Amino acid sequence: LAFLLSAAACARSAPTPTPAPTRGPEPITLALGYIPSVQFAPFYVAIEKGYFREEGLEVKLRYGFESDMMKLVASGEIPFVIASGEEVILARAQGLPLTYIMRWYNQFPVAVFAPKEAGLNEPKKLEGHRVGIPCLCGASLTAWKALVYAAKVDEKAVNLQTIGFTQAASVQEGKVEAAIDYIVNGPVQLRLAGREVDVIPVFNYIDLPSNGLVTSEVVLLERPALAEKMVRALLKGLRDTLNNPDEAFRIALKVVPEAGGENEKVNRAIFDESLKLWQQPEPLGASDRATWETAVRFMREMGLITADVDMDALFTNRFIGGK
Repeated sequence: LAFLLSAAACARSAPTPTPAPTRGPEPITLALGYIPSVQFAPFYVAIEKGYFREEGLEVKLRYGFESDMMKLVASGEIPFVIASGEEVILARAQGLPLTYIMRWYNQFPVAVFAPKEAGLNEPKKLEGHRVGIPCLCGASLTAWKALVYAAKVDEKAVNLQTIGFTQAASVQEGKVEAAIDYIVNGPVQLRLAGREVDVIPVFNYIDLPSNGLVTSEVVLLERPALAEKMVRALLKGLRDTLNNPDEAFRIALKVVPEAGGENEKVNRAIFDESLKLWQQPEPLGASDRATWETAVRFMREMGLITADVDMDALFTNRFIGGK
């Protein structure tokens, strides 16, 4: 009896093994330029449908100015940003170690637009007219310089005016005769206001790399598996959006409820125009080297960059099976 009591006491006092901690998904920040918008539907779809979680990631979206976010990625403060290809070229020329790893937009989304009655339906016809530009910076300036370069426009013959982000209103009110804007923005607003519109897309004259996923050299060297997971999840979100646009738009409205209601008509028009820019040949997400070479050459010749850039460091298709 004494032996049994002693054994029972030992059993009660024996420590209970601590279970191994369960690892949850890794928190990751993905920076997006601009503000929450239906234009970011593929990212909202990837989150809603759990594509990031399938890869062991918990993605938090962070909004802000593209140039600021790119600096944070270059410094290692955050790992990923959605940025335009020409911005990556500018960053590389300034010594920032950034690389474009997945194409999102197939076509450069900036254009010049004007009311149809103005007759400004070709780049050369802009000579002698007032053209509004939101600022002498970013994609707007690159788009304008690219159009001048490719279509051989006499830039000095165009009255280029800085108008802020008021393109549709400035054209509607006659402050300028044409304006530079994203295809999914100003032209859409003008059409919804009942005006017929002529649009001069930059991509009709020169092919430039546009918006895509960008990361740092440190991530590519030290955590290539993380980059691969991000690309895989985002491509699923993009493919789903292209294949099921109605569902994707509904998911976007959950994230951006202010885009619905009385604003739904204009936001659906913006979304539908965006879809056209995202459609691309297989393999989905792959960059074309010739497009990057064209962009670098144009930017050097127009003085947008002065330093040489390493073409092999600008972009890679290693995470999507491209070459």
